[in-house]
Amino acid sequence: MITLDLQQRRTLAWAGLAVVLTAFDGSVLVLALPAIASDFHARTPALSNLGSVLAIGALGALPLAALADRFGRRRLIAVGVAGFSVANFASGLAPSLEALALFRLVAVCFEALVAGVATALIVEEAPPARRGQAVSVLALLAGLGTGITVIAYPLLAPHWRWLFLAGGIGVFLAPAIWFRLPEGRMWLSVQVSGSALRLLLRPEWRRRMAVIAAMTALLAILLEPAGLLFTVYASDFLHLSPVAISVLIAVSGIAGAASYLAGGYLTDRFGRRGPAIVLTIATAIAASLSFATATVGFYIGNVLWSAFASAATPVFGAWTAELFPTRARATAELTASLAAAVGSVVGLQVVGYLTPAAGLGRAIELGGVAAIAGALLLFLLPETKQAPLPD
Repeated sequence: MITLDLQQRRTLAWAGLAVVLTAFDGSVLVLALPAIASDFHARTPALSNLGSVLAIGALGALPLAALADRFGRRRLIAVGVAGFSVANFASGLAPSLEALALFRLVAVCFEALVAGVATALIVEEAPPARRGQAVSVLALLAGLGTGITVIAYPLLAPHWRWLFLAGGIGVFLAPAIWFRLPEGRMWLSVQVSGSALRLLLRPEWRRRMAVIAAMTALLAILLEPAGLLFTVYASDFLHLSPVAISVLIAVSGIAGAASYLAGGYLTDRFGRRGPAIVLTIATAIAASLSFATATVGFYIGNVLWSAFASAATPVFGAWTAELFPTRARATAELTASLAAAVGSVVGLQVVGYLTPAAGLGRAIELGGVAAIAGALLLFLLPETKQAPLPD
């Protein structure tokens, strides 16, 4: 049980609201992708290109994250919520796949910003012995946002635009986050000076940054195509209905919700490095097998994939925050997202190229080799369980 003071509760509530909105908006595209592909007559290579464009959104988030390290967490979280909400509303009005890609690129930029800065803020404010559990609660709130989409879309399908339009509600909530979310005490206690990126390039942080970036990129080669295109695979290749797909996502979400809490408990008890390596390898195997088997294997693999990936979320959330200084923590979070964007583009383009010859399932499955290689790089990082956060 985490005991929080008043400011910590307010921080969790308002940062949690931002994360719920982020997850709701970010999950619409994946769930509605078969309907979007049908409306715009897009095939797998075009959808892979769409995903590649979206991955580039992390580029825009990086300089904004540097502002969060220089001017504080609160303002940038509020700005991010307003930014992706406007982009989501515009997505609901997109006249073409190209226009949708442009609007989603902007949305992804702000969604990545909010997710990274909110994670940094929560870790900084959490009790040292409960950082993993604090991140697990934040991840659970993200699951709630995705759950809203999962419940709503089968009722609205194939009218995917309505969900994007509903995502515009964040414009009205962003001012409340600006005024009600407390600024982080850890950030206020340090003297901010110079460039966050320049700080991360110092020898004491550079090696850690390189390992995290390489691991994240290699993992994204598998998980980005798998996460973006699994509804297309389920619809076009396994012939599952939108209701069946939503049921699968709901069951996976329940498994994931329990795993968020389990992962937070495990990492606070047993450390960061061991659980991170085991859970990353398990995620890669489960995700790969989802596309290597028939319908039953697809269901089982997706549930296991969700469980392992969800358990890993608080492990990495606590670990990456403990690896880097407060003066550059938000920038470090988004630098990892930038590396993930590179891996995502590579993975999506490879899948788009291989699908006509090998099939979508086999093309995605091959990314598992890169993901496992990325997991092994984590042996190069130190254990940081309950270590003081570097200034």
